[in-house]
Amino acid sequence: MIGIDTNLVVRVITNDDPQQARRAAELMRKNRLWLSKTVLLETEWVLRYAYGYSPAASCHALLKLVGLENLQVEDTSAVEAALVWHQAGLELADALHLASCGPARAFATFDRGLARRATRIGDAPKVRLLRAR
Repeated sequence: MIGIDTNLVVRVITNDDPQQARRAAELMRKNRLWLSKTVLLETEWVLRYAYGYSPAASCHALLKLVGLENLQVEDTSAVEAALVWHQAGLELADALHLASCGPARAFATFDRGLARRATRIGDAPKVRLLRAR
């Protein structure tokens, strides 16, 4: 099994450097792969902020990535939940935070937008909004 870095994933998705994209795609086709949550999160950030991908386009690319048969994802159930919530309007980082909060019965934040969006997603953990003084 080989862990893959953000730059390999971004090369394959964007094909911004065809030679590197080809080498990365070959490695990804021929090996069992490990994808960490941090690489997934960084990839989404790079696609959106460095390449101008919309949230929907970056989510579509990540769903295709995590659907690869030879790819094992860290904390698969949390990542799958986070991607569903991301599609429903949460930022991926917020969705991963919520999906990864384990046995906690609530998630505390000062972020009003996160609290509002998470409330609309029925199966997300309860978000407790703290008021700033």
